[in-house]
Amino acid sequence: MNNDKRSLTAHQDDFFSVLKALLVIVLLLPIAPQALAAGNAEPAAKVVNPGAELWREVRQREAPVAGTTQVAGMDSGVLINIRGEQWRQFRMEQLIPAAGALLGGVLGLIVLFHLLKRGLRLEHGRSGNYLLRFKEIDRILHWYVATVFIFLALTGLILLTGRVVLIPVFGHEVFSVIASASKEGHNLFGPLFLLGVIGLLIRFVSKNFPAKGDLGWFLKAGGFLGGKHPSAGFFNAGEKTWFWLVIFIGLTISTTGLILEFPFFGQDRPMMELSLVLHGVGSVLLVAGVFGHIYVGTAGMEASLESMTTGYVDVNWARQHHDQWAETCEAEGAVISGEDLAKKQRLRGTKNRVPDRPVAEEGR
Repeated sequence: MNNDKRSLTAHQDDFFSVLKALLVIVLLLPIAPQALAAGNAEPAAKVVNPGAELWREVRQREAPVAGTTQVAGMDSGVLINIRGEQWRQFRMEQLIPAAGALLGGVLGLIVLFHLLKRGLRLEHGRSGNYLLRFKEIDRILHWYVATVFIFLALTGLILLTGRVVLIPVFGHEVFSVIASASKEGHNLFGPLFLLGVIGLLIRFVSKNFPAKGDLGWFLKAGGFLGGKHPSAGFFNAGEKTWFWLVIFIGLTISTTGLILEFPFFGQDRPMMELSLVLHGVGSVLLVAGVFGHIYVGTAGMEASLESMTTGYVDVNWARQHHDQWAETCEAEGAVISGEDLAKKQRLRGTKNRVPDRPVAEEGR
């Protein structure tokens, strides 16, 4: 009895095994010809995405192709403009490295020069007598322009080099706050710099035209090279050159800044792109020049800073650096003693009106 049951169970197992095998064969038969054909066929060619090719052709054209659109605005019909990427590459790969090399190189040369020469000292010391060099309005204008420019230079350098210099130090979140504040401040104070540049032009243009002796001043590097200090009038050749650089570069970066800040006067993308390049390059050049200007006006030339703090310079300073102007002033009796200058400066703290001209002139 038990043997019969085991025999029946074995037959059932065999039957189900055969049935499973037949089922697998039935399922595989439809795809067998395709598998054989695929094995004998050559590898299929890579399928090209027509959409990718289309956008690549649009993006890589020599010039943007303007289409038709109902959106009003400059370049609104341009589907893709690749010049933005070109500017980004120029900014990251050329402008920022060049700016860093220029500014760092200028600072390095200034430090090296000061270590070797220690600047220009007064050859005969202080005389104790003074000449009025810059009136109060001149000094106010100078410090106004200097303050605005330093602010714009700092915020501009943050926007230009912040990703490279500040993100590794402060991180992305802190830098985003600094960059946002810098951008708003830069845009707000930018137009104020233009007013200062125009003021400098009006106030000092008459004293900054080329004159006889300017070439000799350059050949002696303003007294830093050679023996005797070169002769000069109210402004020497170096100061004249710096004046015109400030005017031309200042007007350039101010004009391009306004073009970038107010892009609704009809300027197209090429104009905006050119403005970006001129604004960045001009600003870096002017910052490098300011480094030298600050050095010469402070540690590089003894007693120079006084002309922009008190308005007066020592007579020996004037004779050494601006002998022609000093000779004219002395001939006119414009020299003021140290005691009279101190008295005059004390009077400035009262309500009494103090004349801008030296005391020596008041009796005339």
